[in-house]
Order: sequence, then structure tokens, then C-alpha cells
Amino acid sequence: MTAMARKQIRGEALRERVLDIALELFSKQGYFNTSIHDIRRQAQVSIGAIYHHFESKEALARGLYLQLLDRIDAEIDAILMEQERCLARSRAVVSLLFELTEAEPQVMQFVLLAKHSEYLPDEPPICSSSPFVRMRQVLEEGIVAGEVRQMEPWVAATAMFGGAMRMMNLRLDGALQKPLPSYLDEVVECGWRAVRT
Repeated sequence: MTAMARKQIRGEALRERVLDIALELFSKQGYFNTSIHDIRRQAQVSIGAIYHHFESKEALARGLYLQLLDRIDAEIDAILMEQERCLARSRAVVSLLFELTEAEPQVMQFVLLAKHSEYLPDEPPICSSSPFVRMRQVLEEGIVAGEVRQMEPWVAATAMFGGAMRMMNLRLDGALQKPLPSYLDEVVECGWRAVRT
């Protein structure tokens, strides 16, 4: 391995470490209560190393936010390729979101509960991000296929996924003691009853 390749790997590893620490601190303390110096101290890197990868704290938060959305989007892509029918797709999406919330609560805390518009004013609201647009499209396609009754797609998506999102918020807030997957069947059934033909 060349010196350049080793340096690039170290650079990528450092960038990922900074993103991981930023996620942890933004989730625990909030964006405004976390400084670049807090991130530097916890990541045990220099300020220069952080600014080499991110021009500002806002750029770091944007990079983290977009990376997490891309990851969820890729998971939803895989679901849409595996499943053809609206109910199966919807169930798989809810299952994915529940599993992510259980396995990586800080990720879902940051993606769902942070007020991104306060520090990422140029990013669209979370409900307009690609994963959520794709979730709405699942219902739009269900309407076209006759699996979902005729209704406004936003209403259909809210009816199908809104309960699941609220359950995720309750779990992240510590209100639910049981893991989210234990509620999967009931949550999906409630959503499906609201939209099916």
C-alpha cells in the first residue's frame, strides 16, 4: 500500500470518527450546545483535522445529516426492489425504521427529532427528504395499483406511517418500555386499515 493510500484511509477514518462523535454530541447535547472544541476533545483530533474535512460546524452537521439520509434511502431502495406490493413494502419500511431506532437511537434522534431548519436553513424539511418522499411514493403506487383507496398521497402516507413515526418518538423519549419490533404487527395493521381499498 502506498503512503498516499495509507494517508487517504487515515483521512477517511478520521472523517468518520468526527462524524460519529458529532452525532453522539448533537444527539445528547443538541447542535447549539455542542462546539467544534467539544467534538475535537471527544474525538481526540486537532481542530485543523476537523476543519480539513468540514469548513464549519454547520457543514459538519449537513454532512452528517445527508450521510444518514442517504443510508436510510439506500435501505428503502433495497426494500422497493425486494417487495412489489404496497402492504409488504410498507411493512418492511416500518420494520426498518423500528430496527434502526432500536439499534441506533442516536441516528434516529438526530434525523427525526432535531430541528434541522434552525441550523441547516438551506436543507428541505425532513418530510421532504428523499426517504420520506419515497415512503409517500409507496402509497401513491399503491393507489395506482388499486391496493390503496383513492386519497391524497400525503394523507395516505401519514395514515400508513404516521403511527409508526409517533411510536418511534415515544421510544426515543423513553415512554415505551418494550422494543419497537414487538409493536410492528399492530402498528402496520392500524395503518393499513386506514388506507386499504
